[in-house]
Order: sequence, then C-alpha cells, then structure tokens
Amino acid sequence: MFKTRFSLVGMILILVLVVSAITRLLLFASTHASNMSFGQLLGAFIIGFIYDCTVASFVIIPFVLQLWLQTNIIYRKKVMPYVVAFFMSVLALLLFTHVVPKDYSKELFRYLIIYIVLRFAIYLVLFFSSQGFRIRWRAGVLYAATTLVVFLILLNGVSEWFFWQEFSTRYNFIAVDYLVYTTEVLGNIGESYPIIPIVGSLVLAAVLLVYLNRRFIRYSVCLPSSFAKRTLMAIFLLLLPVLGYFVVQEKWRNFSRNAYANALAGNGPYEFAEAFMDNELDFCKFYQTMPDTEAFRLVRAQIQTPNARFVNNNPYSIERDITYAEPERKLNVVLISVESFSASFMRAFGSDKNITPALDSLAKHSLFFTNMFASGTRTVRGLEALSLSIPPTPGQSIVKRPDNGHLFSLGSVFRAKGYITQYIYGGYSYFDNMKAFFSNNGYAVIDRSAIPAAKVHYENIWGVADEDLFTLALHMLDSNHQAGKPFFTHIMTVSNHRPYTYPDGRIDIPAASQTREGAVKYTDYSIVRFIKEAAAKPWFDSTVFVIVADHCASAAGHVELPVTGYHIPMMIYAPKILPSRNVSTLTAQIDVAPTILGLLNFNYRSKFFGQDVLHLPEGKERAFISTYQGLGYLKDGTLIIQSPVKQVHSFKPDFTNGNAISIPLDPALRNEAIAYYQSINWILKHKQQSE
Repeated sequence: MFKTRFSLVGMILILVLVVSAITRLLLFASTHASNMSFGQLLGAFIIGFIYDCTVASFVIIPFVLQLWLQTNIIYRKKVMPYVVAFFMSVLALLLFTHVVPKDYSKELFRYLIIYIVLRFAIYLVLFFSSQGFRIRWRAGVLYAATTLVVFLILLNGVSEWFFWQEFSTRYNFIAVDYLVYTTEVLGNIGESYPIIPIVGSLVLAAVLLVYLNRRFIRYSVCLPSSFAKRTLMAIFLLLLPVLGYFVVQEKWRNFSRNAYANALAGNGPYEFAEAFMDNELDFCKFYQTMPDTEAFRLVRAQIQTPNARFVNNNPYSIERDITYAEPERKLNVVLISVESFSASFMRAFGSDKNITPALDSLAKHSLFFTNMFASGTRTVRGLEALSLSIPPTPGQSIVKRPDNGHLFSLGSVFRAKGYITQYIYGGYSYFDNMKAFFSNNGYAVIDRSAIPAAKVHYENIWGVADEDLFTLALHMLDSNHQAGKPFFTHIMTVSNHRPYTYPDGRIDIPAASQTREGAVKYTDYSIVRFIKEAAAKPWFDSTVFVIVADHCASAAGHVELPVTGYHIPMMIYAPKILPSRNVSTLTAQIDVAPTILGLLNFNYRSKFFGQDVLHLPEGKERAFISTYQGLGYLKDGTLIIQSPVKQVHSFKPDFTNGNAISIPLDPALRNEAIAYYQSINWILKHKQQSE
C-alpha cells in the first residue's frame, strides 16, 4: 500500500492512529487521569486502539473512493473516459441526495447543480490541457485535500485536550450541542483561548507533515493501476468501516469502574458520533425494568404524604391533590438559578478562597439547604428539574427535545393561581432551546435582546454581565408590581462560564485573570447587589427569593457519579416572612418546585415527582444525580447507579472526596431506583405529563 495508488491512504491511517495515541497519552498524563492501575491503563490503550482503528477506517473513505474511481484519463486524451467519469460522479451525488432526509435533500440539490457545472468545467479544461498539467492538477487536488484532512486530525486532537480539561471526559452530548450552537461556541472559544496562534500552528504543522510525506501523494498520482487491482484494494479498505460499524460497540469502553480509564479508552470522534445518534436513549431497551404497574406502585408509595391524596386509582398515574391547613400566601417568588455554582465554592462548605462572601452572609439569614444535589451536569438539566420537577431521563434533557410544550410545570401552577410568570436570561434565549421550551410552557421569555445596547456595561459571547441581567430583572419586577398581580420570575445567570470575563472594578480579582474564581466572585457580587437594590422596592417585603445552582462547576471524579460533583447550595431568603435556619434534609433538585409551593401553602393538583422537603415524613428523603447515560439514586447513604446494557450497581459514596466503594445491592433500594426512572419514562412516552 505504501508504493501503490493507495499509498496516501496508508499515510492517513497511520497519522490518525499516531495522533489518537498521543492524545490518549497526554490525557492520561493530565492531573485527573493519572490515578489508575496498570491494568486499567493497559485496557484503556488496547480498547482505545480498536476505536482509533474504527475512526481511521472512516476517515480514509473519501480518499479510497477518489483513488479507486479516478481513471487513467490523465495519461491519455480520450473523450469517453471523461464522459463516463463525469456521469458517474453525477449519478453518485444523485443517489446520495436520494438517501438523505428530505429536509436536507432540497438544500443539497442546489449544491449538486453547482457541483455538476463546476465538474463539467473542470473536465472540459483537463481534456484540452497537456498531460503534465493534468497530472499537476490531480496532484494539487490531493495536496489540498490531504492538507485539510491532516489539519482536521490535528485540530481534533487539540480540541479533545481542551474538552477534557473543561469536562474531564471525551466528546459527549455537550459536544453535539456545541456543533448546533456554533455562534456562541465559536465566540466562547475565541474569547477563552488564543485561537489564532493555535490554528496558525496547526496549519503550519499540517503543511509540514504533508510536505514531508509528499512522496505518498506522488505515488497516488503517478502510478497507474488497473481497474481490477484498484477494485480489490478498495473493497478491502471499504470493508474496514463496515466491520467497525457492525462489530465495534460503544459499551466496550466501560471496562472498569474507574471513570477516567473508561473515558481514556474512548475516542473523541467515535463518542461524538454515538452521542449524535443516541440523543435519546430508550429506557426499556437499555436499562433494567420491571412490570410498569409495579414501578408505579413503588413510586406512588414513595410520594404518598399526609397532605397528598391521589385523585384516582389509575395504576399509571401519580396525579394527586396537595393541600395545606394554613391559608395560601400570594407572595411573589423570584427564582435565581446560578450557572455552575458548586457548594464547594462557599465558605459554609469548607472553602477558604473567600469567593462567595456575599452569599455566605446571605445564607445566615435564609433557609439554607446544605444537603441538596443537582440532577445533572448541564444547565438544561437543571432547568428541567427546577421547572418540571421530574427525575432526569437518559439522553438529552426534555428542554432540548421536540414536542416538549404544554407540560405540567412550576410556571403552570403559578399561572393557574393568577401570577405573572416569566423566564429572564442574560443571553439569547434560542440557545439550548430555552425560548421554545419556556414560552411553550406558560412563561413569558425575556432575554438580552430586551436591553438597549447603550445600557449594557459588559458582554461576552454567552450574554450580558450578570449586573445588567439583574438590572433588566428589576425593571421587569417593577412592571409586574405596577400591573397589580403577584409574579413568579425565574432568572438564569450567565457570567460564571468560560471565558470567565466580567467588568473591571467590581471585585478584588482582576477581570483580566479570566479565572473561575473571579467569575464566581463576580456572580456573588451581582446577586447580592440585586438583593440590596430590591430591598428598596415596595414589593420586596412580600417577595421570596430562591437562589439555587443549575449544576456544579465540575462533575469529574474517579467514579461514574461522584456525589461531590452534584452537591449544590440553595438559599430561600425572605427576611420579613421566613425565619433563618439550616435545612440538612437530603434534597433533590426536583424538590425545589414543590418546596416553594409548600412555603406558600398552595393547594394544587400535582404531577410532580418532587416533594415538599419541609413537610416530608422521615425516611422518604432521596436525590437523583445523572449523566446522559448513568442514572443515580441516592438514599440512606447509598448510591444506586443504573447504566446501559441493563447494569445496576450499588455504592457507598464518600461525601467528602466523591469516591465510592462497591457494596452489595439492596433489592428494595434497587427497585425504588428503577421504579422512579421507569415511571417518568412511561409518562413521557405516553404524553401524560401535560398540564
């Protein structure tokens, strides 16, 4: 293969494998990945090599097709080979547009016409050119294509490094989101990293590698080969990706209980393709199940409380009437979900960095929830938990899925009580499908587009600075008050997000540092500045402020679901209404909505899976934590984790460092965990979560 028509293919194969191996070695050498046994390391590299080979077999497909189908017409001037080659390329593209989805085929057809015209013009020029020009033309095309592919291979290696540093894993659904929201993501990359030096260096490296290996391109151009020989080699090479597609399984990388070893065993492009294809996982196909009636029986028993009465005997329903003896209080509610706010940032949880001085002070005058856990690791998962009060489901968040409108939500309960309901976001709300989700579920959506450019003090690609977001919120809350109606307003911050930029002069950490600590302290400053300004408003004394994280800053750990990566704080602040105290009850993020409604003594019909923690009988406390595939159930100091291929494991987690040791499964606890996740899967599948 190295001195034949297909010599270039061999070069590309080796380059993919070498870059993938170096990438894996560098990821291992990073701080997070170094703590693993020799057996785990060996397994990661052996299994990883299989994934690398699979990806490499797909990378070479365009080159194999080009070198196979390119005829020997450049060596002789005959009309028929040009005609045949032209119509073969047209036929191939027509077949391609026929098999792609119709939504895309219309767009592709336009490009197909352009391609056909260009192809015809190129063949016309080649036919009337000299043999030397035709050879140089083909070589030039291969040089350009090879340089581009080599650049992309190197760029992927660098991208995997940065993605690992940010998320401590290979590509996943987050990377798929990044592909969709290119404006924000490319802007974020440009603001966070020295993109021009990085890209420039990679371009130079790609050109240098192609130059040093130019002989392989010359072989591919200058060595004629019969159609029969080309076909045999092409069939062999094209069978490799077919073999990889049908034989290699994504589950192979989950060979150990060390999450970093499993991540190392993966391959970025392979994991990206898996995430793209499996946007939603079928619970019944990939996870352990039980009879649906049994699952609902267990869930109904768990959510049954003294102040809840099921409205019917339907075995597939959790709908119940929630009542309180005290009269309802039509208080305003402002829910602030804070971007990437780990409990470990606060002095109250042991931090010595003093990056949340204002919130630490506010916590002393609030209902301070010290044992709360986020549902997931992404903003959309937090928004789902806070608005819908349902356990996380495998795959993508409900916020991002189609047909997610008119669901029973916290906003729908407030709206039924005559409240103004709003969602205010500092960025553009089309991001992460927020606008569609909230507007279709009873919220008025307000985002950065409502702020005149002259009133924006600072912005980056994700949105305006948090202080500008809260200025907008104050204006909207004043308008709500003037309308004479109570309001429920959900505010989502953005500043605690890479590139960690904020206005100068607000805190004692220079904005130029672009550190997580600075972004956290700026958000801390902005929230309490907002509270102080709100205190001067006529609606303040009748308003409950709820401050809660959407997720932690990082969920990395040596186990699949490290509990410390989901530990978040919540404060409920209303100095004229609520006495301050610490609440140490185990609390799930999905419990926030019913707990807020419980503070207001609202009587309502509920479809929430969450529970009012402040009125919860002892023994019913539990929490849910998850990744896109791992589904965790935390109760009585035990963590049950369900994974694809119907695996269920039990662990005793360490709430200090996030590590966990395997323990025997408690059948009752396992069944509870399965029941919750299976029930919400059934309800969503049968569209029973509508308001």
